[in-house]
Amino acid sequence: MSSQQRGTPDTVVVGAGLAGLACALDLCRAGRSVTLLEASDGVGGRMRTDRRDGFLLDRGFQVFNTSYPQVKRRLNLRNLQLRPFTPGIIARTSTGDVRLADPTRQPRAAKSLLPGRVLSAGDLAAMGALTARDALLPAALLKHRPDRSTAAALSRAGLSERTVSEILRPFLSGVFLEDRLETSARFFHLVWRSMVRGTLCLPAHGVGAVPAQLADGLPEGVLRLETPVDMLTPEGVLLTDGRELPAASVVVATDAATAARLLPGLDVPAGRTVTTYYHAAPSPPSSEPTLMVDSSGEVLNTCVLTEVASTYAPPGTALISTSVLGGDRPGAGEAVLRRLTALYGTDTSQWRQVAVYTVEGALPAMVPPWPLSRTTRLAAGRYVCGDHRATGSVQGALASGSRAARELLGDPASG
Repeated sequence: MSSQQRGTPDTVVVGAGLAGLACALDLCRAGRSVTLLEASDGVGGRMRTDRRDGFLLDRGFQVFNTSYPQVKRRLNLRNLQLRPFTPGIIARTSTGDVRLADPTRQPRAAKSLLPGRVLSAGDLAAMGALTARDALLPAALLKHRPDRSTAAALSRAGLSERTVSEILRPFLSGVFLEDRLETSARFFHLVWRSMVRGTLCLPAHGVGAVPAQLADGLPEGVLRLETPVDMLTPEGVLLTDGRELPAASVVVATDAATAARLLPGLDVPAGRTVTTYYHAAPSPPSSEPTLMVDSSGEVLNTCVLTEVASTYAPPGTALISTSVLGGDRPGAGEAVLRRLTALYGTDTSQWRQVAVYTVEGALPAMVPPWPLSRTTRLAAGRYVCGDHRATGSVQGALASGSRAARELLGDPASG
């Protein structure tokens, strides 16, 4: 890493999540003097991993998608030591387990997709047409379709209510963090496309390895941890310790709630909240790296993380991740454990709760019509970026940060 010039920076970026890291990296590469301020003790924002007693605990269950354009452009995937999930899901429905898999990647799964075994002939045809269209059409065409809800898009595609309610709704509820499928269909089609074209994985050392790799590319002296910002000033930013840091331009790259506090009057979407429970077990309740979704809605999804990446727990221990909509409530942990007993069909009395993470504002509420990208420039020298300005995804956060850097560099008022 090269050292950056000391003194007053050209730009202060507030927040070292994915958007802030992308913005700071692009500005540094363009020759700008940048200071990146992060209130917490590490980079990543909502994409962080804690190490505790030999466990890797992502701050909320997350998966990493290899097909995102920003991911391909910015990250060394080999160094992340990615471990793949099964290309498919198991849906626990009212009539039993349904395994939905990609036969192009799992040829053995083709038999299960014969008409009548999992889906009707009509649903198989509708699913195949939807998947082929989203995978093969240029992304630009998907982005400019008329927007509607995901529920309306699935109905329009010809999928039956049973398939939607028993399989697709439970799965997509975990993707969008809402159970009414009210999320923008434009975003749904792009997500579906990315899943078909990419691989869902976990980095061997936790999802926090992704922002850590980005931060390693910053010049020395750019990043300042544990430096919270109290407010923006006409000259730059005021830190909570009373110091003022002047800069010609400021980019707010925080979560939506913090951005609204720092930029009064900023229009931000509502946020989706999710809670993830981590349990340690003496043996894995399933021997495959497959996501299970729950059509009852009692939990969103669950998986044995150590079957995906054995590095997530000490040797001889299984780590199970289970997510539910909303916050942690009294008695919720016990209810989750009871549901896991039914979902895995095993005795969970020896399971130990390792951690609980509630992530407020984990995703923006992307109701139609949802703009997939919007300008980051608010006024002369003032910019805002983040997934709430684009889409609730790694791609959205990185793309928004990249756009902020681009617009700032092209703005004569930025100096």
